[in-house]
Amino acid sequence: MFIPIPMRSFLTVLILSTAALSQAQSIYPNVKIFDQQPGAYAPCEPSIAVDPSDPSRLVAGAVLDYVFTSSDSGKTWTNDRLTSRYGVYGDPCVIADEDGNFYYFHLSSPSGEGWSNPDILDRIVGQRSRDGGNTWSKGSSIGFNGAKDQDKEWAVYDPIRKMFWITWTQFDTYGSKDDSCESNILASYSMNGKRWSEPEQLNQTPGNCIDMSETAEGAVPAAGLDGVYSAWSLNGDILVQRFGSSRKHIARYGEPVVAVTGGANWAFDIPGIGRANGMPITACDISEGPHRGTIYINWADQRNGEDDTDIWITKSTDKGQTWSDPVRVNDDPPGKQQFFTWMDIDQTTGHIYIVFYDRRNHEDTATDVYLAISRDGGQTFENQRISDSPFIPSDGVFFGDYNNISAADGVIRPIWTRNDRGTLSIWTALINEKRKNN
Repeated sequence: MFIPIPMRSFLTVLILSTAALSQAQSIYPNVKIFDQQPGAYAPCEPSIAVDPSDPSRLVAGAVLDYVFTSSDSGKTWTNDRLTSRYGVYGDPCVIADEDGNFYYFHLSSPSGEGWSNPDILDRIVGQRSRDGGNTWSKGSSIGFNGAKDQDKEWAVYDPIRKMFWITWTQFDTYGSKDDSCESNILASYSMNGKRWSEPEQLNQTPGNCIDMSETAEGAVPAAGLDGVYSAWSLNGDILVQRFGSSRKHIARYGEPVVAVTGGANWAFDIPGIGRANGMPITACDISEGPHRGTIYINWADQRNGEDDTDIWITKSTDKGQTWSDPVRVNDDPPGKQQFFTWMDIDQTTGHIYIVFYDRRNHEDTATDVYLAISRDGGQTFENQRISDSPFIPSDGVFFGDYNNISAADGVIRPIWTRNDRGTLSIWTALINEKRKNN
C-alpha cells in the first residue's frame, strides 16, 4: 500500500540523506574483523595488540571469548574461541611483549556456568601465545579469592624492568548495595607472564560495590621511567598511584595523588547506548622523543552537561605528583556526544593516539568513530573521522564498556564495536604513519 509522506518528514529525510552523502569515506581503509553470529554471544569490548617486534602481526579479542589474529597488519583476520582451565568470561585485554609473544587476560568462570555458579570472578586469568595467537597456554591464575569478585582487569608489559603488571577491581560482592561492601584496586606483577605475585591494594579509600561512579574502578597500568602508574575513578575524582616491585612485594611510592578533582564521574548515560564507561586510561611516554617521561591520563565525562559528553586528557611531568588542567581532546563546538575513549602512545615517536565514538556530524544517535592525534605532548590534538559510515545503535543489547587502540612503529590500529540497530560487529582501521624502522 502506498502511503504519502508528509512534506515535513520528506524534508527531514532529504536533509539527513544529504548530510550523510556529504561525508566522504574515511581516508583510512576500514576492515571488519568479525560479525555477530546467530545464537552466539554478541562480540563487544574489543582489545588489540600490535607486535612491536613485527607490526605485521596483530592479535585481538572480544567478549565473551573471541580471539582474532592477523599476519598482514590487519588486512585479513582469522577468528577462534579462547578456552582456559579457569574459564573465559569477558573483559578481554590483549598485550604484546618486545619478543613477539602475545598475552590475553580475562575474567574467570571455572564451572563454565557463568552467573548461575558462585565461582564466577574468583580470579583474573592470563594466557600466553608464542605463535601469533594461534595457540594459547592453559591459563595462569592471578589474585585467586573465591570469597570475593575480581573484575575489570588491565595489564601492561614493562620493557624497562622486563616484567608484567596487572591491576583490577576487587568487589567484596559485585553489585551489592550493602553499605559495608567495598571495592578496592589491586595490583600484581610477574617476571615471565606465568607466575604472579600475591595481589596488594593500591587505593586507600574504598568505593562501594554497585558498579557506578561511587565504585573504585578503571585501573589501567602504564610502565614509566620511574615506576608503574595506574589511575582509577572514584566519586568524581581520578586518583593515581606510582608503584614498583620490592623483592616479593609491591612498593608504593607515596600515597595516591588526586590527578582530577571533581566532575569525572565515570558512569553516565548516552542515548541509544545506555550506561557508558568514562573510566581513565593511563599511558607513559618512554620514547626517546621530547616528551619522554610524561605520564598521561585520558577519560570521558559530562562536566559540561548530559548532552555534551567530552574526551579529556591531563598530564604530569614530575612523576605524578602534580597534574595539568584537563585539556579537551575533541575539537568540535560544544553540545555533542563523544564517549568510550582509549589511548596509546607509539613509543618510537612519543605521539599520542586516542580513539572514541563521536556524534558531532549528526542530530540524532548516529555515531562515528574518531581518532585524535597529538604530536606535541598532549597540548593540541588533530581530530580525524576514521569510520567509513555512521551506525545507529540500539540499547536493547549489551554494547560493552570500552574500545581499544594499539600503536607501534607507525602502525596504528584502533578497534571498535559497531552496533547497527542491535547487531554487533568488530572493526579496525588501517592507519600507518611514518615509521622509524622502514
